[in-house]
Amino acid sequence: MKKALKIVLIVALVLIGIVGSAVAYVSLALPHVQPAPALTVQPTPEVIERGKYLANHVAVCTDCHSTRDWTKFAGPVVPGTEGRGGEKFTEEFGFPGTFYARNITPYNLAKWTDGELYRLITTGVTRSGEPIFPVMPYLSYAKMDPEDIKAIIAYIRTLKPVAHDIPESKATFPMNLIMRTIPQDPATPGKRPSPSDKVAYGQYMAIISGCTECHTPREKGTPIEGMYMAGGFEFKLPIGTVRSANLTSHPSNGIGSWTEEQFVQRFKLYLQPDMQNKVVNRGEMNTVMPWLMYAGMTDDDLKAIFAYLKTLPPNDHKVEKFTPAMAAAH
Repeated sequence: MKKALKIVLIVALVLIGIVGSAVAYVSLALPHVQPAPALTVQPTPEVIERGKYLANHVAVCTDCHSTRDWTKFAGPVVPGTEGRGGEKFTEEFGFPGTFYARNITPYNLAKWTDGELYRLITTGVTRSGEPIFPVMPYLSYAKMDPEDIKAIIAYIRTLKPVAHDIPESKATFPMNLIMRTIPQDPATPGKRPSPSDKVAYGQYMAIISGCTECHTPREKGTPIEGMYMAGGFEFKLPIGTVRSANLTSHPSNGIGSWTEEQFVQRFKLYLQPDMQNKVVNRGEMNTVMPWLMYAGMTDDDLKAIFAYLKTLPPNDHKVEKFTPAMAAAH
């Protein structure tokens, strides 16, 4: 009996040692990425203008990195808060910890080099070597054309400095360890296709604008097989649960019956002043989809995205877009 207990104890100690070593390795050795590249972005007017367009209407950096007014539909950015950060993502809303969008104005980024910002955007690793939680979809941004990334860097350097200090984000266990395994190095940059190749260009725009991130449902952070762009990704809000739409070519549950004009006008609707200031009353649906920002995308870019979406195989996934908080509780 004593011999058996001794064997069990030895096995337990060995397992504890293995687990401890694995935890130590992940904690101390990861993420393992290359040093930030030595690069200097040339902030020409054309580069800054391109970055402004991408940051405000495509990659929508100013979506999470500003204060949004959630009393209004689609949470428009509060004027004067552009880039100051502070948006909070908590366990209450389904996140594995408490995460804050950082201040991306020169107030906070003045000491960052262009190379450090480039590495952060493409690998999710900060200048101090720590990983960020991928609520910022850096795995998608890693596929962006390097020139587009540089343009965004050039633009955010021009933002008005806003003195706003942000608390440190904190992931719960085991996400605090999992986060360290996510960054991929080297990143796999893409090449922005010619707009003349409408479908390829539309795919590129769909990736860097976050369509693929938010419209593909996930399980424990991993995209569900066979559900690419089929909608149903859940966003838990105080008002209830909002789910992303099915963007496949299914005729009834997706956008298969839509015309190009309908698709474009769905976005342009939010250029109208009454839609930009639409108050959301208690019990009504709101959305995390930054419609007001995407509304500024050019017609040609929207048409290209639509052309790409129409090539997706139809998926009959029917999405219930909104479940009010009271209904969700039952």
